[in-house]
Amino acid sequence: MYLSKPLLLLGSSLTFSAMTAAQQTKPNIIYIMCDDMGYGDLGCYGQPFIHTPNIDRMAAEGMRFIQAYAGSPVSAPSRASLMTGQHSGHCEVRGNKEYWGNSPIVMYGDNKDFSRVGQHPYDPNHIIIPEIMKDNGYTTGMFGKWAGGYEGSVSSPDKRGIDEFFGYICQFQAHLYYPNFLNRYSKALGDTGVVRVVMDENIKHPMYGKDYAKRPQYSADLIHQKAMEWLDQQDGKQPFFGIFTYTLPHAELIQPEDSILIGYKKEFFWDRTWGGQEASRYNPSDHVHAQFAGMISRLDAYVGQVINKLKEKGLDENTLVIFTSDNGPHEEGGADPTFFGRDGKLKGLKRQCYEGGIRIPFIARWPKTIQAGVTNNHQLAFYDLMPTFCELIGVKNYQKKYRNKKVKVDFFDGISFLPTLLGKDGQVEHDFLYWEFHETDQIGVRMSDWKLVVKKGIPELYNLAVDIHEDKNIAFSHPDIVSKMIEIIYTEHTVSPFFSVTLPKRRN
Repeated sequence: MYLSKPLLLLGSSLTFSAMTAAQQTKPNIIYIMCDDMGYGDLGCYGQPFIHTPNIDRMAAEGMRFIQAYAGSPVSAPSRASLMTGQHSGHCEVRGNKEYWGNSPIVMYGDNKDFSRVGQHPYDPNHIIIPEIMKDNGYTTGMFGKWAGGYEGSVSSPDKRGIDEFFGYICQFQAHLYYPNFLNRYSKALGDTGVVRVVMDENIKHPMYGKDYAKRPQYSADLIHQKAMEWLDQQDGKQPFFGIFTYTLPHAELIQPEDSILIGYKKEFFWDRTWGGQEASRYNPSDHVHAQFAGMISRLDAYVGQVINKLKEKGLDENTLVIFTSDNGPHEEGGADPTFFGRDGKLKGLKRQCYEGGIRIPFIARWPKTIQAGVTNNHQLAFYDLMPTFCELIGVKNYQKKYRNKKVKVDFFDGISFLPTLLGKDGQVEHDFLYWEFHETDQIGVRMSDWKLVVKKGIPELYNLAVDIHEDKNIAFSHPDIVSKMIEIIYTEHTVSPFFSVTLPKRRN
């Protein structure tokens, strides 16, 4: 089985005792964020077809949130919301703006690739979470997708508080699970910047077409192995902050032909194929349902290995582990959200501000600190993670401390939900949650149970308390609510030279 290498890592001997780990006072944090997993893709959120025993167990041992939201309905801005503590009306990165299209071509074997890859960079004058953690004594590692700035930009892992990085700088590159190269920044290895690690065995075969499957270096497994190696190095003497941004189950739909995939092929013996889309770097896929289900179960195995490693090293009880997804489910690369019912009871997919595009699974586990088996309906969004982590590690008045005075206005939009995690009184609730996304020209506002979706300037209003699927637009019968929520948009939206949306007309 292809996963044998990570499993062998987990079989290593216990190198540090629980007593050593207990000497550390600040808690460790591991934030696991997968890619394009819908609200209903896990067994613990009602998925009937896909096996996720490890994540289900994590939910049973921790707190499962049922009203948690991504920062955006698409990848790069959602991650930016996490990193910056800002919603997408304030954040510098509000879309998947690419910086590779006009760069010179380089060759890897007979395969053409780009000399520069990556997305729009985070504002270098606005602090991001890894920098705060470094500032407060943490060692930091990130493994998976970066998407916070192109190679050589002002915002790459080496410049933004990351000690060890391995994965994809560019999310477009991540469309290939058997890539020509991956990116690395390793302080321990003496890297002075982000470098490319060529996949020597992969480039012997073409990156598109029937021989693509002969490539042996599967990025998801390689990234996870690096994450596990980093985790295995933690000794409990210095607190650590790990960001594991796994690319599964984003398309393309492909993985090693191991027991995970073979098992699902037997379950979905009637499965269909998909012809591929070379411009998007999506290779053809056989057995698309088996591939998708297998990718989620593979991810589930990764999560189980992370938890087991923490237990093995005596770090489990001093480590908060969060599992979530960057946005709602996709239908790219042959994926079939209708079959899996992957948005559960929710309307909409990735790139939409309906609930299905932004409401995501969110699980927090911290033995003996977070009460086990709790289902919580607190409304949170990714921009709440920065204040939550700051409160957790003892950073007070972070908004005052980290607001950059070089810019006229700098925003932090989150509210700490640490009281909710700890089961304490005093949780402050949001007056509203906010999203905007230029690619589909949509804006979303949630205010209590009211949900406003604006598409190309036209508002729709829903009452989620009685219409969770957002089927009945009641904007005409509640003009006062619509007017109030439109005013929130005008308060929260700041003009961006790169990402524009159509604002609705004011009602008064």
